[in-house]
Amino acid sequence: MDKETVTTSLIYATRPPQPSAVSNALVFGWRAVLKFKHIPEQLFDLVMTPIMFTLLFTFVFGGALSGSTAAYLQYFLPGILVQTVVFNSMYSGMGLSTDLGKGLFDRFRSLPIWSLSPFAGLMVGDILRHLIASLLILFIGVLLGYRPEGGIIGVVEALLLLLVIGFGFGWIFLVLGLVMRTPSTVMTMAFTGIMPLVFASNIMVDPATMPGWLRVFVDVNPVSLMTTAMRGLMAGNVTAAHLGAALVAPILLTVVLAPLTLWLYRRK
Repeated sequence: MDKETVTTSLIYATRPPQPSAVSNALVFGWRAVLKFKHIPEQLFDLVMTPIMFTLLFTFVFGGALSGSTAAYLQYFLPGILVQTVVFNSMYSGMGLSTDLGKGLFDRFRSLPIWSLSPFAGLMVGDILRHLIASLLILFIGVLLGYRPEGGIIGVVEALLLLLVIGFGFGWIFLVLGLVMRTPSTVMTMAFTGIMPLVFASNIMVDPATMPGWLRVFVDVNPVSLMTTAMRGLMAGNVTAAHLGAALVAPILLTVVLAPLTLWLYRRK
């Protein structure tokens, strides 16, 4: 091939099409999947913590709180699903902080990709964690005697609600991952904020037994509202009001914190 032909080919060569936002997100999502393969010890904490919570609270407190472990399990298990998803959401912030510390996001920022695609990958990792933990808890619960009266449809709807909850809460920890300097600081701040929401809720006990001043907070606590909707879905008697109240917090968190995450990322 002579020089003139090569020059002509270069002139008329077309640039490859730029990958779409969805394609970018899927690539980073696959990166999140590969993390489970290369860092399998992450699964230990993911699996053991919900199992221990389920077993300990059911057998230690079940008889005292509900008269029997079987009755308490029917009340408690939907709540422990919500608790597990909220706790697991912090891993996205810790992963983001780790990647920032290694300088990976400096490279991502220089690439011609959708700005939010690295965060989409972190969210995919979160979704996998939520599904694994939730299905494991359901399996343990069924072995212990839990029976979802809503049937398969109710369970599937409850899992979808859990994914929405995890997606909304994940933005909180992404913001922390961008603001805090180390993963350990992200975890400390996350636990500081999560603990009052989780334990001052209706996950473990009926709010009717609480002092009046505490019940005021518990009744409007987003975790309580999401747990009430979860119980309704699993039992097959959820109301539109309960479901709508459960979706308010995840939707607001996404609408407010997704743009804030992108703004912090571009400034960092």
